[in-house]
Amino acid sequence: MERLLFDFSTPASVADWSAVDDRVMGGVSLSRLRHDPAGYAVFEGSVSLEQGGGFASVRTRPLELGADDVGEYALEVRGDGRRYKLNLRTDDRFDGINHQAVFQPPAGEWTTVRLPLADFAPRFRGRPAADAPPLDPRRLRQIGLMIADRQAGEFALAIWSISALV
Repeated sequence: MERLLFDFSTPASVADWSAVDDRVMGGVSLSRLRHDPAGYAVFEGSVSLEQGGGFASVRTRPLELGADDVGEYALEVRGDGRRYKLNLRTDDRFDGINHQAVFQPPAGEWTTVRLPLADFAPRFRGRPAADAPPLDPRRLRQIGLMIADRQAGEFALAIWSISALV
C-alpha cells in the first residue's frame, strides 16, 4: 500500500519547502525547490566548498506526515548522476536529529528509488548520532532533500513524488 506524501504536479506543491544551505554556517552554496511547468519539482542549485561549506538542502515546514507500518519510502526522480540524501525528521525543530538515506539515481532517466527504513541513519549536523532513537515513521514531521557529496558545482534532481510504502 502506498501513501502519497508529496505530488509535485502543481505549483502549490512546493510552497511548504524552503532552502537550508551551508549558509547557516558561513558557506556559500545555494539551492531551491521549484515547480517545473511539465508537472514535477526540481531541487537545484550550486554546491560550493568555499568558506567551510559543502551542502545544499531543502525541507518542508513541519507537517503531519506520519504513517503506521511504513517499510520504506519511495521517490520518483530523474537524477543528474550525483548522490543525494532523503532526510526525515520527527520533530518541529530547525536543528536536531535527522535520519538520512543516500541514493544516486541514474542521470537523465526517470526511476523509482526505494529506501527501506533500515537505510536511514541518525545524524546530527552531518555526523553520526549513535545514541539517537531509531526512526519512527509514525512521528514524521519534516522531509528534506540534500546534496553533500563533497563535489562543487551545479546540480538538479527532478522529483515527481515522494511516498511512504507499507
